[in-house]
Amino acid sequence: MKRLKINIGLHLMIAVVLSLVINFSYLLMPIITEQGINQRGDDDRRNGEHSTGTLYLSSDLHGYIVCDCEQRDSVYVSAWQVHSLKLQEGDHLHFSTREPKGDTYTEWQKQAAHPRLGDIYERNGEEFDFDAIYDRPSRTVEFVWQIVYYALVSFLMIMILTWMPRSGSYTNMVFVRRTLIVVALSAVGIYFAPVVDFYNGFIRIVFFFQAEPHNNVYLIVLTKCLFMLAVTILYARIYLLMRQQQTMAVENERLKTENLETHYNMLVGQINPHFFFNSLNSLAMLVREHDDKRALEYIDQLSYTFRYIIQNGQSSTTTLKEELAFAEAYAYLFKIRYADKLFFSFDIDPQYHEWTLPALSLQPLIGNAVKHNSITMKNPLRVTIRTIDGMLEIENPKHPKLDIEPSTGIGLENLKSRWQILTGHSIEIVDEAERFVVRMPLDNPEKK
Repeated sequence: MKRLKINIGLHLMIAVVLSLVINFSYLLMPIITEQGINQRGDDDRRNGEHSTGTLYLSSDLHGYIVCDCEQRDSVYVSAWQVHSLKLQEGDHLHFSTREPKGDTYTEWQKQAAHPRLGDIYERNGEEFDFDAIYDRPSRTVEFVWQIVYYALVSFLMIMILTWMPRSGSYTNMVFVRRTLIVVALSAVGIYFAPVVDFYNGFIRIVFFFQAEPHNNVYLIVLTKCLFMLAVTILYARIYLLMRQQQTMAVENERLKTENLETHYNMLVGQINPHFFFNSLNSLAMLVREHDDKRALEYIDQLSYTFRYIIQNGQSSTTTLKEELAFAEAYAYLFKIRYADKLFFSFDIDPQYHEWTLPALSLQPLIGNAVKHNSITMKNPLRVTIRTIDGMLEIENPKHPKLDIEPSTGIGLENLKSRWQILTGHSIEIVDEAERFVVRMPLDNPEKK
């Protein structure tokens, strides 16, 4: 639901911005034009000749303004100007003139023709206000109607194009069908676009509006709707492509997580049987020696290690303090088995106790040290576990056995894989002639 609200809010914002872009240029043009007219009128009033005169009308409603000047020249007024400006016989006008223009006139005709009425500034001593003649709606009202209409239409078109079906599948064919619907909606929307009817003082829709032949209102509305249609389709396409890319990224992350979890569970499954097998062998040895005291203590330590594995076998990470407690119990099991021939040294800085690492990381390393080295009274084995600069390090000297046991390398490979999966870091393995060292970076929880 939250995602839906965000999408609707984004679409609505885009629709409003698009409506502003569509209408601002058209609403700005009359303002600039009026300023230009006013500025031109001021210049004409200062510099122009034949700027005042009286209007006389003919039977066909064409008019002539007889100028108040020595030349007594006249200015032609078309029937359309008489009708649209609601001029009457005998009006005393203060005006500007313009020369005939167009390719239909020859230069001689242009020179011989009377000047034509341009703009009217005053009528009968009062300022001429064209807007007031028809009680024209204010610019604010025009602006609001235009913005609201085109914003609503574009928002509806965006919602149609971007609405995702419940199945979640949105093919190119679906987009094409919806585009056709939007095109039809845009064609219908042209007839319901608001326009200003100057003669009646109302804002009408195109369907009920009758424009004069010279009026370009239809062209303006058509241009607006075509621009809105093109931008809306483009935005919807970009939005769908970005959403599809985001969905694919989320799906890839989900599959990656599932794969990591499956891989991790498989790795843990390989560790547990190996550890259980070695533990049972050690316990069987104590039972055969009839050493009840050590057998009971061994069972206590063994139960602790089993409990730790049960509690942490499926966990991702644990603290170093907990892992060391397990390592000490696990090492005790080996010390019982090898008596005074195997030693473990723990040199841990307490500041790292709460740092984290993958659970059961030390078990395969301790097991491998015991498995691959000769452990005798003359040649004992000492395993050192320590922390250095945020790293957990385990080291043992190399005392190769005469009869080398076959090694699959599964334990060490499992550790490397688990560490990479859970921490994103790699462990460092130093395999020299005299020693074997594994360094593992710890994670500081305070930095997460």
